[in-house]
Amino acid sequence: MTEHAVRASEVYTDEFAADPYPTFARLRAETPVCPVSSPRFDSYLITGFDDARAALTDPRLSKDLYGPGQHYLRIFGPNSEALNRNMLNADPPEHTRLRRIVSQAFSPRRIEALRPRVAQIVDDLLDRITPHGRAELMHDFAIPLPMMVISELLGIPEADHERVLDWTQVIRTSGSANRRPEEDRAAVQEAQLRLHHYLADLVQAKRAHPADDMVSALIEDCDQDGKLSERELVTTTFLLLFAGHQTTADFLGNATVALLTHPDQLDLLRARPELLPSAIEELLRFDGPLPVASPRIATEDVEYRGVRIPRGAIVGVVINAANHDPAHFADPDRLDLCRERGPHLGFGYGVHYCLGVSLARMEARIGLGALLRRLPELRLGVPVDELRRLPAASPFRGLLELPVQFTASGAAGDPTAGAVGDPVPAAAGDPAVVGVGDAAGGNA
Repeated sequence: MTEHAVRASEVYTDEFAADPYPTFARLRAETPVCPVSSPRFDSYLITGFDDARAALTDPRLSKDLYGPGQHYLRIFGPNSEALNRNMLNADPPEHTRLRRIVSQAFSPRRIEALRPRVAQIVDDLLDRITPHGRAELMHDFAIPLPMMVISELLGIPEADHERVLDWTQVIRTSGSANRRPEEDRAAVQEAQLRLHHYLADLVQAKRAHPADDMVSALIEDCDQDGKLSERELVTTTFLLLFAGHQTTADFLGNATVALLTHPDQLDLLRARPELLPSAIEELLRFDGPLPVASPRIATEDVEYRGVRIPRGAIVGVVINAANHDPAHFADPDRLDLCRERGPHLGFGYGVHYCLGVSLARMEARIGLGALLRRLPELRLGVPVDELRRLPAASPFRGLLELPVQFTASGAAGDPTAGAVGDPVPAAAGDPAVVGVGDAAGGNA
């Protein structure tokens, strides 16, 4: 790191966690390629849109952190390889092979068939909330919705949903619990170990008793043609599980806060529910759940904006900074649900473009729409500056809690004004192949 490196005390603070965008704007204007020292590891941040898009496709910036340098093990601990050595952390041709297999199991037919079930899960969760007039929206809605969907898609038994969710939440909230750093690391390592054992047992159970689910489909590929090793079956299942719910949950929380703190845009969406598909894209651009793409490592000296990134350095592509670049988005810090749909990087870019984009969009449209339709007079339950967020050093941007209040009402099916949240067909331009990738769906 150079003497001009940004220190952790400048960017990894509670103030930064609440609103990182002024800092992103300063870095983008003054040092668009910036060495930074963080509590987890030192890296170079790339913040401009054009540079970010170039870096996401730069073959000199490798995703294989399990190579000779063993960077991932040093950063994330000895248990990480058992779960994280998957296509997210692989380069072509290995990445190409793994992604092609998962894309076949993650077919558009399978995803579209989920639409009625997603709507049912949404209604069931909201049925529990609506009579009370208040809720903690992350734990009551935003987290369980995508967790239930991806668990059913994978074939995780309903009786196991709660404990699997508990383990993933230990990983998600690392650094924010009331634990000393060494206790936090130990808790994450234990959760990783338990998840690995559970998923390995799940694979064996599905091999003995296959069903119409994604894990069974992956096992069939593995056993028939040897396309996947046993280790790859487990690590791929973990990637789909974690990426399939984590970022969607954080998106739903962030999007709700954005709308509730921009009442003009909330009123617009209620009045014009046909804006919902484009609103999802703008909300993702405005405050995405994965501020920095998963780490890359320079396999040789690389230069961006006249800054030499040395061989072996870790590179973080700051998606949320790029999505606020005024060179690409007029008045980028303004939430504008009528903004012309542009090429944001919220789902990543290049070969690691989000594999789960179609599922994420479906869940967001059904979930957010129903939330706005069924919770009249929805408002924050605490001042916005009192919301508890994930720590600034977290790889995710999300909320620990989202208390809200609203007008209590009856069960599902009561007609209300407006149609926000009615089933919405896929928007023009959605990829034909469902894909898990470098941003909102996990960057595979």
